[in-house]
Amino acid sequence: MPESGRELLRRVAAAVDSAESVDDAAPDRNETTGASSADEGASEAGASGPFDFDPDTVEIADGDVLERLEPSVREWWVDEFGRYVEQNGGFFTPPQRGAIPLIDEGRNALVCAPTGSGKTLASFSAILNDLFARGREREDGLKNSVYCLYVSPLKSLANDIHRNLTVPLSGIRERLDERGADVDVRHAIRHGDTDSAARQKMLEQTPHILNTTPETLAILLNAPKFREKLRSVEYVIVDEIHSLAANKRGTHLSVSLERLEDLAETSPTRIGCSATVEPIDGIADFLVGRDDGGDPRECEVVDTRFARDFDLQLESPTDDLIHTPRAEVQAGFYDRLHELVGEHRNTLVFTNSRSGAERVLENLRERFDAYDDSNSGCHHGSLSKERRQDVEEGLKEGSLDVVTTSTSLELGIDMPHLDLVVQVGSPKSVAALLQRVGRAGHSLGQTVEGRVIALDRDELVECAVMLQKAEEGFVDRVFMPEKPHDVAAQHVYGMAINAVRREADVRETLRRAYPYRNYGDDDWERLLRYLTADYDGLEEQNVYAKIWRDTNDPPDGEHHYAEFDVGEPLVGKRGRMARVIYMTNIGTIPDSFTCEVITRQGDEWVGTLDENYLDTLEEGDVFVLGGERFAYRYRRGSKVYVDRTSARATVPSWFSERLPLSYDLGREIATFQRELLDRLDAGGSPAVREWLRTFPIDEHAVRAITRLFDEQCRYAGPESVATEGRFVVEEELDRETYRRHFYVHSTYGRRFNDGLSRLVAVRCANRSNANVQIAVADNGFSLSMPLNRKVDVGAVLRDLDPDSVRAELRDALDGTDLLKRYFRINATRALMILKRYKGYEKSAAEQQVSAEMLLSLAEDLDDFAVIEETYREIVEDKLDVAAIEDALAAIGRGEVEVVTHRVDSPTPRAFGLATLLDSDVVLAEDESAVLQEFHARVQAAIDADGDD
Repeated sequence: MPESGRELLRRVAAAVDSAESVDDAAPDRNETTGASSADEGASEAGASGPFDFDPDTVEIADGDVLERLEPSVREWWVDEFGRYVEQNGGFFTPPQRGAIPLIDEGRNALVCAPTGSGKTLASFSAILNDLFARGREREDGLKNSVYCLYVSPLKSLANDIHRNLTVPLSGIRERLDERGADVDVRHAIRHGDTDSAARQKMLEQTPHILNTTPETLAILLNAPKFREKLRSVEYVIVDEIHSLAANKRGTHLSVSLERLEDLAETSPTRIGCSATVEPIDGIADFLVGRDDGGDPRECEVVDTRFARDFDLQLESPTDDLIHTPRAEVQAGFYDRLHELVGEHRNTLVFTNSRSGAERVLENLRERFDAYDDSNSGCHHGSLSKERRQDVEEGLKEGSLDVVTTSTSLELGIDMPHLDLVVQVGSPKSVAALLQRVGRAGHSLGQTVEGRVIALDRDELVECAVMLQKAEEGFVDRVFMPEKPHDVAAQHVYGMAINAVRREADVRETLRRAYPYRNYGDDDWERLLRYLTADYDGLEEQNVYAKIWRDTNDPPDGEHHYAEFDVGEPLVGKRGRMARVIYMTNIGTIPDSFTCEVITRQGDEWVGTLDENYLDTLEEGDVFVLGGERFAYRYRRGSKVYVDRTSARATVPSWFSERLPLSYDLGREIATFQRELLDRLDAGGSPAVREWLRTFPIDEHAVRAITRLFDEQCRYAGPESVATEGRFVVEEELDRETYRRHFYVHSTYGRRFNDGLSRLVAVRCANRSNANVQIAVADNGFSLSMPLNRKVDVGAVLRDLDPDSVRAELRDALDGTDLLKRYFRINATRALMILKRYKGYEKSAAEQQVSAEMLLSLAEDLDDFAVIEETYREIVEDKLDVAAIEDALAAIGRGEVEVVTHRVDSPTPRAFGLATLLDSDVVLAEDESAVLQEFHARVQAAIDADGDD
């Protein structure tokens, strides 16, 4: 390697040897200086002892990367991270080794690496190197403008990176000072919480590195003064890009980046940072967009997603989750959790709901004296910002033994002392599992330790497959929204506000963004008809034109723009308050509200429901609230009207909180079930247990899963198990409740099952002339109708035409609360409904009232962009219509069979579906009793067959 690097290594090795003799009990260097800076804790792993190699002879794999750095930057790097040499074979972690040369050469790059492996610092290092070199070379230093944008999905992550950048900036500046060079590289943060004084200061003394969020970037592109500061941007870092690409925040950002492309003096280098993600090439295309010719821009992928060692294990408190008393299962879970916390420095516990996070912490504190406010905490989005920040600081300092959370700590802050993640129940995707577990051992070289504890048999199967696939390197795909009109409306409006522009230029800017690469003529015309209010009746409802669209007049005409050719189609803004309306209403994160639940008889207030929960409710559905059961009738604005009832619940109260199982993992579960059946057929239960012991699961889980499938096959045969080549329909006649129940086994996730169940239910209702109730889960769905009505559900599945699925789903959504809610969200995004206007802020509940007044008008308009986007989002993004079409096409081709069974009692694989209706926490003991009753019936039937 170059001698300059070798000399640095000698110096650092000597400094370490000297430091070792001073005081073994001294605080770790990282704890006192914050040296984990900007690297997600990358220096933590190397702080365990002196070098045990000769710096004069050791092989260095990346000396050429080190040589790219300026002397001061190089010295700071080796002083800070020199201890990593032995672990990495060089000075840099794998993502740093791959990314720094690419960014240094100005090439777009997607850096995929596990949490804690230094990908963020990899992105910043080459940029800082460039900025300090230019600042040193220019007599008056860097220009007073922005060179680098760092875009984060979370304010907390932007704040964390902002703090962590202070370390390298000050360290490099000190080394330059020693050389007599005075170089100042400024950085600042700008998001919704930034006060007006700080914003004004940025105009006067502009940060060279600006940390921001997607929403704020869109605002800055339309801020008359600050947008000029963005012309000099040469680098854009998009952090946690996988979490943005899957939703409309990412769609919004992708168009903002194209608008920045138009504004900037040179095409900015784009750097994306992501944890494990698929499809990796698709995310790269999303990051860089298209060029003017419609071809994907070049993007290099640094794929080091599996550069860390994982220690993953699935555990179960017992091998019998049916007959073991619920209290005993809970006690076993909390005893094990307490044991794990005691064995580790800091433990983070993920649950699948906010209420679950609260409950786990509360029970830990009640059961064990070891936990109180000083060493334990809870973190989720419903808590105040102050409480969340207190917990975050405790995690950064390492002062909290255990923290419980739902999803709020999947991304964001550096937690350098965290050495264990416990996941309670299934996180529903391999990507989510790796993201959560990756928070532990927050450095390359440390083993990532994660424990998943499952408390029911369905989740045991799901988690066993999940952990095995994680060890094999499998990752679920990210599905990106395609051509959403509401986001397009915001950006076209924003571009028109900035200046009168050629219509073709505006359209091409939009089409360069990856989600709009296929935005055709019909899409464009539909969008502009909305934006120009080219519909009768819109203005009477206070929905006004946002832009004008016309050809350029001759020089003597009323509307002539000298910079454009005569007859050129142009667009421009309408209205004097256009900029104010735009700046105060843009964004894609929907407001939400809670609904008051009121009985129709007596007008009695009985509680509140999150509006998300209403997505699942149809008229007549029964839910539990405050220990009582209510039948849903209708909603008016923010009020839900119900009747008391004694009927079984049809929609569990937790439904809207839990993440849905990923479609890709669901397909893997179907394959797992087929492989297990093959082993069961060939060698019985011993062969299955032997196979399962190759999975990262404990013996309790091995025996519970084996017993589940053994009983399933002995009771109903192997054909009763769904596989990648088989859907299964169970039909049960429940004479006690006079209901006919169908349990459809489909492992492809709740989104898939939600959409498919709606299609099947409509057909069944039409064929039986009866009201059909639906309950949806990740591994299937149930249908229920009166006992005296009969329908062949298997035939319904076989008869569904994949070519008509979209139209049928659209018809099934008519008049539903799901449609009303999504129309409000999209109408607000498209600025059809204004959240803020002339100083008044309209609440989400008020927005909903406005939306319901506009919905009937919108549905009557021809090809109306906002209503079309509402249906598209529900059908494509929420109900997974593409996967349903694929499955039905496979049935039609004979590649997938549909098997129907008549059963006297639900099969073991259907227990979860059959008890889904009674799975609220307040009914936990009842649910356990029902499971035991089901199991007793199954066992009795198996025993009877054995006697025969």
